Amino acid sequence: MKALNKMLCLVDGEHYLPVTQEAIDTLNNLEHIDVEGAVFIGGTEKLRDESEESYSEKLGVPVQFAKDKDIPYDIIVEMIRKYDIDTVMDLSDEPILDYPKRFKIACRVLGEGISYEGPDFKFEPTSQYDIMEKPSITILGTGKRIGKTAVSGFVSRLIDKNGYEPCVIAMGRGGPEEPEIVHGEELEISAEFLLEQSEKGVHAASDHWEDALMSRILTIGCRRCGGGMAGEVFLTNMKKGARLANEVESKFAIFEGSGAAIPPIKTDKKIVLIGANQPIENLTTYFGPYRVGLGDLVILTMCEEPMCSDEKIRTIEEFVNEINPEATVISTVFRPKPLDDISGKNVLFATTAPEAIKDKLVDYLESNYDCKIIGTTAHLSNRPLLREDMAKYMDKADVMLSELKAAAVDVATKDAIAAGLEVVYCDNIPVPINDSYPDLADSVLKIVDSAIESFNGKN
Repeated sequence: MKALNKMLCLVDGEHYLPVTQEAIDTLNNLEHIDVEGAVFIGGTEKLRDESEESYSEKLGVPVQFAKDKDIPYDIIVEMIRKYDIDTVMDLSDEPILDYPKRFKIACRVLGEGISYEGPDFKFEPTSQYDIMEKPSITILGTGKRIGKTAVSGFVSRLIDKNGYEPCVIAMGRGGPEEPEIVHGEELEISAEFLLEQSEKGVHAASDHWEDALMSRILTIGCRRCGGGMAGEVFLTNMKKGARLANEVESKFAIFEGSGAAIPPIKTDKKIVLIGANQPIENLTTYFGPYRVGLGDLVILTMCEEPMCSDEKIRTIEEFVNEINPEATVISTVFRPKPLDDISGKNVLFATTAPEAIKDKLVDYLESNYDCKIIGTTAHLSNRPLLREDMAKYMDKADVMLSELKAAAVDVATKDAIAAGLEVVYCDNIPVPINDSYPDLADSVLKIVDSAIESFNGKN
């Protein structure tokens, strides 16, 4: 027997009332559905001047009207919570609801952890399996190439340094068939070691290897395929990875998203990353608000010209504060940090950063690490162009300085070692754009402490 589905219907005054009543009755007559209420989301000016109580009696369920001409998003949420709703069924239509309004409703409904559906669509919140037996957080993003792994590395090092003993569970499109433990705290992960792994067929630039190298903590690599509109994945072995995380000696777990896909593991707190270089409509419409609403801490990345203007940063911050007023919001840029000494050396620098900010990164490296950048390439994700760029500068360089991304091992490392160059990998550190923001490290530690408190409160 199917479990009872407690349903809230969205209706409008454009429909003739007996038609709406028949639709609700049709749903109520299904054995597994119980319609708990209805919200008139518009068109009430076409109804007779009667009370909510009168329409509740006619439709046979509690009814609420929109209080003004705007869509009553807050009333929908209030009804969901009041009646412990499982599904919101949309029985409305144009002109009351257009596509943007339906996506906004979807974000609010999914944010309550339930599904939103209509005659030919169904949106569900991402799967969140309750597996973890230790405190945990999720780091997720609103898109790809916005710095999730860099922020994950920063968070991991910070909380490891402060005695929380974390591990990282990462899922990537090139992850292993079975979850793979990499003991970053034990292994000497050199360029030669990573190249050896690559030649064995391992994707040695996969996120969990980068996490292990940059953070020097235990990491667990998982794979995923596909990414839905709201962040669901089609295939992943992260549930197995989560069970492994329960077994290892670490005391705290960090789950790292992939692209805009959300790890399907229930955690105690969430950090959301927003790429300020992304199209603004990707953040403010569709399922951008859903992702933004999940964050306890929201970090904007890429907050500098020419990727993003000051005006756009302010617009995004205002939007986040509107959608998620309880979250701490910090706007940042990334700056490179070599993992070994490169002072006094001629350096060929490989990055995934846009060509437009190359000069800023070069100036930062030369000013802070006493080196000479003799050439750069922004083509770590394009193997033929990467090889072309490297060939231009190889004979002038002492060191190949590379982020651990994409073709960093199988091309950049391999070709550099073959040419007799030293290979040094490079981390990216998030830095607040000015002193007006809360301290980033303190904000992360507050989230971690809050996650531990939340976990202990459940057990």
